[in-house]
Amino acid sequence: MNMAWVLIFNICLLLIVSRVDSCSIPQSLYVSVPKQIPVGSTIAIVPLANCDLHLSVSDPNFAIAANGELVSVRPVSVPSTRTLYVGAYGKPGWEGDMEVHLLPISAHKKGSNQGLLKRTKRRWSPPPFNILENAKGLFPQDIEVIVSDSAAKYDVYYTLSGPGYNEHPVGVFSLDSESGMLKVNKPVDREEFPKFVMTVRVYDKRTNLETDLPLPITVSVDDMNDNAPTFQGSLQFTVPEQSKAGTKVGQVSATDRDQPKTSHVKIRYSLLTGSDLFAIDPATGVITTVTNTLDREVKDKHMVTVQITDLDGAPGGLFNTGTATITLSDINDNPPTFTKTSYAASVMENEHEKLILRIPVEDKDEINTPNWISKFVITKGNENGNFRIDRDPKTNEGLLYVVKPLDHEKNPNVKLEIMARNEADLTGTTSQWLSIPVDVAVGDTDEGPEFTAPTIRFTVKENTPNGTLIGRYTAVDPETKSSDGIKYYKVTDPASWINVDKNTGELRVANTIDKESHFVQDGIYNITMRAVDASTKTGTGTVIIQVEDVNDNVPELPTGELLLCEKEEGFGSVLVVAEDKDDSPFSAPFSFSLPENDGKWSVTRFNDTAATLQQMKALHTGPHKVQVEVRDLQGNGKIQTVEVRICQCRNGVCPAKLKSASLGPLGILALLLPLFLLLLLFALLALFCVTKSEKVHMDDFGDSGGILLKSNTEAPGEEVDSSLLTAPGLGVDQAVKGSVKGSMVNAGWLGNKSSSTIGALDGGAFKSNVITTESQYYDNQYGTQRYDESLLLGNGMGFDSRYLVQDSALLHTWQTNGRYLDQKLHYLGTEGDGRYADDVIHTYGFEGVGSTAGSVGCCSDFGDDNLDFLNTLGPKFKTLADICTKK
Repeated sequence: MNMAWVLIFNICLLLIVSRVDSCSIPQSLYVSVPKQIPVGSTIAIVPLANCDLHLSVSDPNFAIAANGELVSVRPVSVPSTRTLYVGAYGKPGWEGDMEVHLLPISAHKKGSNQGLLKRTKRRWSPPPFNILENAKGLFPQDIEVIVSDSAAKYDVYYTLSGPGYNEHPVGVFSLDSESGMLKVNKPVDREEFPKFVMTVRVYDKRTNLETDLPLPITVSVDDMNDNAPTFQGSLQFTVPEQSKAGTKVGQVSATDRDQPKTSHVKIRYSLLTGSDLFAIDPATGVITTVTNTLDREVKDKHMVTVQITDLDGAPGGLFNTGTATITLSDINDNPPTFTKTSYAASVMENEHEKLILRIPVEDKDEINTPNWISKFVITKGNENGNFRIDRDPKTNEGLLYVVKPLDHEKNPNVKLEIMARNEADLTGTTSQWLSIPVDVAVGDTDEGPEFTAPTIRFTVKENTPNGTLIGRYTAVDPETKSSDGIKYYKVTDPASWINVDKNTGELRVANTIDKESHFVQDGIYNITMRAVDASTKTGTGTVIIQVEDVNDNVPELPTGELLLCEKEEGFGSVLVVAEDKDDSPFSAPFSFSLPENDGKWSVTRFNDTAATLQQMKALHTGPHKVQVEVRDLQGNGKIQTVEVRICQCRNGVCPAKLKSASLGPLGILALLLPLFLLLLLFALLALFCVTKSEKVHMDDFGDSGGILLKSNTEAPGEEVDSSLLTAPGLGVDQAVKGSVKGSMVNAGWLGNKSSSTIGALDGGAFKSNVITTESQYYDNQYGTQRYDESLLLGNGMGFDSRYLVQDSALLHTWQTNGRYLDQKLHYLGTEGDGRYADDVIHTYGFEGVGSTAGSVGCCSDFGDDNLDFLNTLGPKFKTLADICTKK
């Protein structure tokens, strides 16, 4: 069909259906179009009724001009009815909209002069229906007639069910049960209900039976651009100051509730303000800088207005605006500056750890950040370290301290240069760190004398004669530079080696200087001196004496005994090590020699300080003394004795030494225990010999063996040699090593009886159990009855009276001694401890034959062992210890 004819037909159609009204447009418009609309085709002209309106079209395939001309902007396919919407906006605040229905040409009857197609009988399965959201006008509005094919055979009626009718939202749609017209009863919001799916049923009026299958119908709500885009997320952004042009600041996000993938939701971004400093991408919303002159110190925040418009920014699109806050972050582009061009301070000499100046600075950067916090450096004038500069954390000022005393006489004025900088380095600027001069005036004070040097060193040889002049150490007055009137004194002199002349400061040797003294460390000996002027002001100094070594010591050999182990083949050797307190060259290497070489020993050098002493002949085991001469490098030395013990070693140790070394506290206790028992036995024997509390009649049986003698002397009596003590009643020839049991056997009074008889004595009357330290125990356990016949004859001891009859004198003596001992024990139980000191056994001389009994106790078994420890047991055991020790 010719497009010109279509245009004429449409214009006529518009004249028929249009309603001329002031500033109004038709509510709907039906336009016949070919199924394929080429680009640039004019579809229709919307009548504007002489109104100044702003028009927009919902379909991006079409555009509408200001005169109402609707034109296709791209090829469009219209296989079936297509609906688009034209919006009109007037001033002030007037708006309206119009539905434009595009009808394919094939659906129009040729030659008809009507603008609308006649409705034909529908199929029972119609396509989806469309309605425009938020439609305006009179309601209800017809949508479409739904006709079932069964209506040709039956007299039918229709019913409707589903959302929008009898389900939420109820009442949006209605259906004429007779004609099947579907109507919409009120506006619908697409953003809330984008489509409705309902069910239409058809029934026979006579039977009320369904004449066709249920028909599901879909009513789609066409979008209308009724929602403006909105911002999403925060509009707060930060960018460093001095950023380069094109630096990303942030991205603005927006959304639109209208139908996705349409021009209604295509948003365009733009800046209404701040475009001289920033730019925004219209499609993505990314904000960037357009200059590198952003300065936080000038303005730290920028407010820009962002507009978002749908329809891709086309005229008539809905929009929103928002304010984006862009904060400039700080960089260190401003160095700290001083408030003055120079500073001056003053301090008295000898003062230290004193604040003398506060230096304020200013910094434009952000406060309390590394770009603002100051750091001060003394760049000149502090070569001696007299000053220190810190920062006040509260005020950011520089604090100048004097930390070492200054000397007015040496430098009355000190010129410093101080630099101020930040913790962070400068960036984004060509500025440099600034410095400022500071003049420090040093005030004068009356000072004490000062030594010519804080320390002085002298070299002195050890053993230098007393009175020898070492040197002088003097002081001067700092103001007068004179030593007049200054006195000198020692403060410290640990070994009292030096005398100081208080008028001249001369140092002389006072005592022998010994380099080997512990007062000398690494050859150095220090003394401290004090100088005092007329005003009693003082100054101190240190004298370092370097002590030189002289050869005043000879090499010394160890005094201990050296062990030489015998070998199965050949002879052994020992290593002899010498020591010399002198230093080189007055000490090692040493030379070793034998002054008297009898061929038994030889000596060879092992190293600088040791030699090997080699056995050359077979020698007896035991101690040997070898004369060895040792001399130092200067030939200074002497002959010394080396003690060597030759021994048959066991595992490299001499058995005798091993035994001695292994004797611990338990071993000593085990050794002392029998000794203590023996001492108590002798104490008891001595007590009954010297007591005089009661005279006991004792018969003289003749030769008693020198044991008991008649005596009326009440004093302790003369000393008797303890070796003369023998068993009572035994002859000299019968005693065997002091053994009582052996004497009895040899005497014949025990006869040749069985060993049980002898054992009775060994485990009975002569058992060591009778010895105890408690006299009361003796009184209770060993009374007189222990010394009568029952001791030897009763209690199953195995004795026969026939053996005692052979020597009745022996029995008598035994009983007499027993009664005397019993009385003595009773006496000891009634006396104080002081009495015991007199009741000890004494040594008496016997003018008859010597005793053959030998040792009377276990002490003889100790041999040559050292019993010096007995000296520590007290005076009561002194005599007993002498008795037990072999002489």
